[in-house]
Amino acid sequence: MSDETVTQTESEAPKATGEMPDEEAIREALKDVIDPEIGMNIVDLGLIYDVEPDPATRQVNVNMTLTSPGCPVGPELKSAVWLTVKRMDGVEDCEVNLVWKPRWDPSVHASEEAQMFLGIW
Repeated sequence: MSDETVTQTESEAPKATGEMPDEEAIREALKDVIDPEIGMNIVDLGLIYDVEPDPATRQVNVNMTLTSPGCPVGPELKSAVWLTVKRMDGVEDCEVNLVWKPRWDPSVHASEEAQMFLGIW
């Protein structure tokens, strides 16, 4: 493949259009991602730590964690976060980082609704 072909392919790639979503809109969209083991969305569970949209680059950086480092659905959740954000109008790219600090603690990170669902009083 020639350099010319690569350049043409890259320039033909669709560019994000529309207004870049803000952190709140992205978090709201991520509520569609459900942890299949718990049956609750990852935002209410407190697994999404940081959402950083950059309007200049149209990239969103997401720092998230899992319920445990050995979570068997970790790759699926990470992929679902990436796909959900990437499909939003105004987003050109998304980077999802798994972080382990602070360690996820549902009594601290989960919403009140999630805590009640999990039996944490």
